[in-house]
Amino acid sequence: MSLALKERSYPHIDCDPEIAGGAPIIAGTRITVRCVAGYYQMGMTVDEILNTLSHLAPSEVHSALAYYFDHQEEIERALIESSDIDFWRSQVLSSHVQDAEKNEGQAFVG
Repeated sequence: MSLALKERSYPHIDCDPEIAGGAPIIAGTRITVRCVAGYYQMGMTVDEILNTLSHLAPSEVHSALAYYFDHQEEIERALIESSDIDFWRSQVLSSHVQDAEKNEGQAFVG
């Protein structure tokens, strides 16, 4: 990535480690750039994306798409990872096992 690209700003894009694991989001929302890019890749126009995410302003969607186009490889990799069914299944199963272990330990508290 060139230095000029790294210095580019995206006025409506933010990263917060507490939201979406620090993935780039539309500021003030939990909507990820990955989500907007996914809609775009499915063939949706900006107007269709705005109809779907009606609380967003056109400038926010355009900023998300600008970020996507400037970081396409990174966002596409995240899209692939987020649609990995086996990965998500393992996350859910892991969570259920941890919950079961916690509940098992609490069952004998009296």
